[in-house]
Amino acid sequence: MEPIVQAIIIGMVQGFTEFLPVSSSAHLIVLPRVLGWDDQLINSSTFVVMLHMGTLTALLVVFWRELIVLARAFVALLRERTFGSDPDRRLSVVLLLSVIPAALFGLFFEDWIEGFFYDAVIIIPLILAVGAAMLWLAERIGTRTRDLRQADYGDAAVIGVAQALALFPGISRSGITLAAGFVRGLKRDAAARFAFLMGIPIIAGAGLWKGREIVNGEAGDIDFVVLAAGVVSAAISGWLAIGFMLRYLRHHSTGIFIAYRLVAAVVFLVLIVASG
Repeated sequence: MEPIVQAIIIGMVQGFTEFLPVSSSAHLIVLPRVLGWDDQLINSSTFVVMLHMGTLTALLVVFWRELIVLARAFVALLRERTFGSDPDRRLSVVLLLSVIPAALFGLFFEDWIEGFFYDAVIIIPLILAVGAAMLWLAERIGTRTRDLRQADYGDAAVIGVAQALALFPGISRSGITLAAGFVRGLKRDAAARFAFLMGIPIIAGAGLWKGREIVNGEAGDIDFVVLAAGVVSAAISGWLAIGFMLRYLRHHSTGIFIAYRLVAAVVFLVLIVASG
C-alpha cells in the first residue's frame, strides 16, 4: 500500500480516536505494526505529533468562539486584577493551570515513555483495559451536577494530573480527562468541553516543538505530501469526532466506549502476539 494511502488511513484513525475515549496512541502504535506498514515516516514520532496539528485545527474550528471569549476574559482579568462576576475569567485561569501537570510531565518523561512503549507494545492492551475500568468507575461515582463555568481550581489540579497520565499509550487523553471530570462532578458534555479546551495548548506546544525539528532538519527526510495527507485527514475526522462527542454525551454515558476498549484490548493482544 502506498505511503500516502497509509497516511490518510492513519490520519483518520488519529482524528477519530483522539477525541473518542479509546486512546489514539494505542491505535497509532499497534495498527501499523500488525498491518506490516514499515514506512519510516508513518512510524515516526514526528508524523504522530504532526497529525496532532490536524486535530488541533479541528479543535480551533469548533471552539474558536469560546477561545475568543476566554482570551478576552483573561485580558480583562490581567487589566482589572479581579474576577468580578465574570465566570469566564475564572475559567480561563482554571484551564491554564490545568495544562501545567501534563506540560511538566511531558518535558521530563515523554521521550522515555515513547521509546519504552514502541518496544513494549504488548503492554498496551492491558493499559486499554485499565483505562476502561477507570472510566467505568468514574461513571459510577460521578454526580454530574456541575456545568463548565462552575469549574474550579480543584478541577484544574485533578483533571490536569489526569491529562499528564495520557502520555501512557492506551490511557487516552480524552478518556482520562473525562473520567477525572466525572469524578469532580462535571456533567458529561461539560467534562468533554473542559477536556477538549485544555488539550489545545498541550497539542499546540508539542506540534510547535516537533515543527522546530522539521524546520531545522533534525527529523530527517520527510515526504511533505504524505505528511500533509495525514494532517488533513486527521483534521477532517477530528472535526467529525468532536461534534459527535459533544452531541452524544448530552444524553448518553460512555458505556459504548468502555465496551470498545475492552474488545480492542483483546483484539490488539491477539494481533500483537500473532504478528510476533
